Amino acid sequence: MKQLLLLTALLSPVLPTFAQTELHCGSDEMHFQFYQQRPDLHAGIARANAQLSAFTRAYEQAHEKSNALYTIPVVFHVIHNNGSENISDMQIHDAIAQLNLQYRKLNADTSNIVTSFQSIAADAQIEFKLAQLDPDGNCTSGITRTVSTLTYIGDHQVKNLIHWPREKYLNIYVCYDAAGLAGHALMPGVADTIPEWDGIVIRHDYVGTIGTSDYFKRTVLSHEVGHFLNLYHIWGGNNVPNFYYLPVGDPGNCAYDDEVADTPNTKGWSSCNTSAQSCGSTLDNVQNYMDYAYCALMFTEGQKVRMHAALNSSVAGRNNLWQPSNHIATGIAGNDLLCKANVYCAKRIICTNESAWLVDVSYHGVTGRTWDIPNATVLSQSGDSIEVLFDNPGQYDVSLSVTNGIQTIDSTFANYLTVIPATGSSNGLLEGFEDGFQALDLQWVFPSQETTYNWEIATTGYNSSHSITVNNFEGENNQTYMFHSLPVDVSGVNSLAISFDWAYAQRTHSSNDLLKIQLSTDCGQTWVTRRTYSGIGSLQSINDTLATAFIPTNPNEWNSDIISMSGSTYLTDHTMVQFRFESKGGNNLYIDNICMGEELQLSSQQHGNTDLQCFPNPTENLITLKWNEPVAPGSITLCTADGQVLRTFPVDSKNTFLVLDLNDLSNGIYFIHCLTQNGKLVEQVTKR
Repeated sequence: MKQLLLLTALLSPVLPTFAQTELHCGSDEMHFQFYQQRPDLHAGIARANAQLSAFTRAYEQAHEKSNALYTIPVVFHVIHNNGSENISDMQIHDAIAQLNLQYRKLNADTSNIVTSFQSIAADAQIEFKLAQLDPDGNCTSGITRTVSTLTYIGDHQVKNLIHWPREKYLNIYVCYDAAGLAGHALMPGVADTIPEWDGIVIRHDYVGTIGTSDYFKRTVLSHEVGHFLNLYHIWGGNNVPNFYYLPVGDPGNCAYDDEVADTPNTKGWSSCNTSAQSCGSTLDNVQNYMDYAYCALMFTEGQKVRMHAALNSSVAGRNNLWQPSNHIATGIAGNDLLCKANVYCAKRIICTNESAWLVDVSYHGVTGRTWDIPNATVLSQSGDSIEVLFDNPGQYDVSLSVTNGIQTIDSTFANYLTVIPATGSSNGLLEGFEDGFQALDLQWVFPSQETTYNWEIATTGYNSSHSITVNNFEGENNQTYMFHSLPVDVSGVNSLAISFDWAYAQRTHSSNDLLKIQLSTDCGQTWVTRRTYSGIGSLQSINDTLATAFIPTNPNEWNSDIISMSGSTYLTDHTMVQFRFESKGGNNLYIDNICMGEELQLSSQQHGNTDLQCFPNPTENLITLKWNEPVAPGSITLCTADGQVLRTFPVDSKNTFLVLDLNDLSNGIYFIHCLTQNGKLVEQVTKR
C-alpha cells in the first residue's frame, strides 16, 4: 500500500518561454519528522487508505465514465499580518473562476493539449462555489480574514486559528508562506485520521491570476485540490517504508505509478517538455495538472473517475460536500443570498489630483447598484466599479445600495476615503508631538491596520514632554507600523534633509527591529527607503538590553540623526516622508522632533540649547526670543525652511530678549538665526 503524502508541493512557475526557477521544497523533512513523532497515527492512516483504495477500485469498475456534476462549497481563510498576503476579494473570486475553468475544461487553451491526449482530456464535472452561509447559518462572503504571524510559517498550525467543518466546506488557507512550498494539502486517507488538519494551504502569490499572483501560477490551486480529491502526483506515490515523497524528475520514479490507468508512467517534469518519453517509448502527459511543469491544461478521464470515487466515499467526509442538504446548509443551493452591501478600494488615501477606484464586493447575487459619494466627481462607471475624483482635501463617506431585483440593502461607510492636498506648505515640516494626537491630523496620516497596538502619544520626549511611540514590547512579532506626512513643498530647498530624535532598546542581543525612513513624490503610491536603522546596529539608543518595557527617562537615552536627501529627485512641492517600523521582537520605539527642510539649517540646529530660547513654541502669533550672549546689530534673522530670509531684527548688544509678531505668517515651521560672539545659534519655531 502506498504511503500517502501529508504535504504536497509545487515548484515556482515557468516564464512564458518555460524557463524554470525552483521554489525550495522542504516537505521531505516535514514528512519524516511527522512520521517519527506520531507513530500512533500510522495504523489509522493505513486503514483509511485501504478503505478508500478498495472503494475506488470498485467505483472505477462500475463507472468508467461518470456524468454526475459535483458542486463543492469553499471557504477561503486569509491568514495575514496586514501585508501583501491579505489579498483582495477579487483575487479570490478570480481563483474560484480559474478552478471552475480548469475542472470543467472550459479554459480556451485546451486546444493546445498535445494531440495524443486530446481524446482523454476530461471535463472533471466538478465545480466550486464560495459558501454563502457560515457554520452558524449566518451570511458570509465565503472569505474570512484572521490576523496572525503564523502566516509567515503557513504550516498546519494555521488551521488551529479557524477551521470550518471539513464535511461541509473545503477549507483553503491563504498565507504569506506555505511551509516553504507553493501549497500543500492532505489527501483523504490522512485527513480522515487527522480531521483538524483537513484542507489546503497556499501562498498568496499562487492564488488566481491577478493581484499578487499571475497567469503562470494559475494551476497551483487546481493541483492542490487534486490531492484533496485523492490524486497523486502523476509520477506516483511510493512503497518505500518511511519515505512518502518521490522527488520530481528522479528516473527511479518509473518504477511507481499514480494508480490511474490512462496516465503513462513518467519520472515527472519541472519543465514543459511535451515530447518527453521518460519511462520508455510512451509519451509523458506533461500537461497534466498533477505534474510540476507549469504548462498544465488537463485532467484525464481516469483521474476524473478517481476524484469522483473520492467524492462518493465516506473517507474524510468528502461524500457529504456535494449533497443537496449541505448545499442548503452552506447557502449555495438555488438563488444567491443577498445579505451584505460592501465596498473595496485598494488605495483609500489619495491626493486631490488623484482618482480612486471603488469596487462593489457585496454578496451575493447583486443585479443592480447605486453609488452615493458626496462631493465627488464621477470619472467613469462600469459594471461593479466606479472611479471618482475630489477637488478638496477631507474625509468622505461612501454609500452603496445594492439589489438582486427582490431585496435591497443600503450601507454607508463613514470617512471611507481620505483626500490629502496635492501640494504642501512651503514652510517645511516640524513635529514635536506636544499638542496631542488629535492635532496630528493637520500634518500626518496613520493608515488603518488590524494590529493590537499602533502609534500613540507618549508622556516623555527628547527635552520635551511628549513624543510618539509604539508598544513593540507587548505587540506581536513581524508587525509593521507606519505613519506618513501630508505633502510638503520643498521645491525651493537647495539641499533637502530630514532630522529626528529617537529612543529604542533591544529586548535581547538578537532583537533586529527595523526603522525605515522613506520618501514619496507620488502621493504615497510608491515609497523609496532612504535610510534603515537596525536593532542590532544603528537603531539602539542605549547599550543595555531590557527584559522590561523601555521608557526613556533622560536625554542620554536618545539618538539624533540628519539624513541628507542628495539630488533633485525629491525637491518637489508634494514630497512626503514616512516612518516605517518593522517589529522583530525587540522593545519600544519613541520618535520626536521630526523636521524636514534645508540641510544647512538642520545641521546647525541646536535642540534645547539654553543660549537661545523661544517661547511659547509652537505659537499662534507672538513668540519671545531670549538669549544670554551679546549679539551684534542685525544678527537675528527669521528664515523659512528653505533658507529664505524673511526679516532682520535691529537689536544691539544691550538687548537680551525680543518679542516677534508672527500673526501675518502662514502656518508652518521657521528658523531663528542668532549670531553671537561664540558662533551661530539656530532654533526652530512653529506657527499654528
